[in-house]
Amino acid sequence: MEIRIGHSPDPDDAFMFHAMTTGAFATPGLSYVHQLQDIETLNHRAMAGDLEVSAVSIHAFPEISDDYALMNCGASMGEGYGPMIVAKRGITEDDAMAGPIAVPGLKTSAYLGLRMAWGEVEVTVVPFDEIIPRILADEFTSGLIIHEGQLTYGDFDLEVLLDLGIWWGELTGGLPMPLGGNVVRRDLGGELMKQITLDTKRSIEHALKSPAKALEFAKQWGRGIDDSTNERFVGMYVNQRTIDYGEDGRRSVRMFLAEGQKIGLIDADFAVDEIEFIGLGD
Repeated sequence: MEIRIGHSPDPDDAFMFHAMTTGAFATPGLSYVHQLQDIETLNHRAMAGDLEVSAVSIHAFPEISDDYALMNCGASMGEGYGPMIVAKRGITEDDAMAGPIAVPGLKTSAYLGLRMAWGEVEVTVVPFDEIIPRILADEFTSGLIIHEGQLTYGDFDLEVLLDLGIWWGELTGGLPMPLGGNVVRRDLGGELMKQITLDTKRSIEHALKSPAKALEFAKQWGRGIDDSTNERFVGMYVNQRTIDYGEDGRRSVRMFLAEGQKIGLIDADFAVDEIEFIGLGD
């Protein structure tokens, strides 16, 4: 049975899924294949119930929770760092708030965090890899960056106006900021959902134990980053927390969505305390 895995074209996701999609370990009866698209596209494909497995934004999860369950592995969480609002030197927060902010998607966790932190600001959706170039071209005063841009923005002499990972940690007393998660489609049935989740966990563990090949594979999705930056970025988002959210990580997911309910961006009827994490305890 072929299982399609949707994930972002960025190094951490590629690193995470390398082993299971290249046959590094046996997956009897199951064949895993990559489908790489930007996270906002994946969010909308999940809303259509398209892929068996996908990376999605935590922001988008309530809208797909009838059809998909969150895995307890595969999380992308910011431990004191996260998506950033960046701008050219001399731009203030007030300047950024006054004009449209380039954002990578309205269902991204980055956007939800921005709205929590800065309220109702004017935004324009821009592909994530075009945000920095379009700030440099003066099309936007500021932009909300994700993926490896969180490490490379300084190469373009840009400054950080807001780091949402730091902001979230201060708001919550030090919890990591939930950004992305892996989901598996419910109509596959409980046993197959657990097996796919176990294979995903094994893939992450395999890459962390034997990182050389996975890092080399991941680098091709880093848009020209060097080996050091590639390894640093992967380490930011693929670590022990990726193997298991941890109790504080699961609490942070629930809190993040509850805060989203307060500002009207998450359905008020969504039961945050009833979120199931497939593979918890396995």
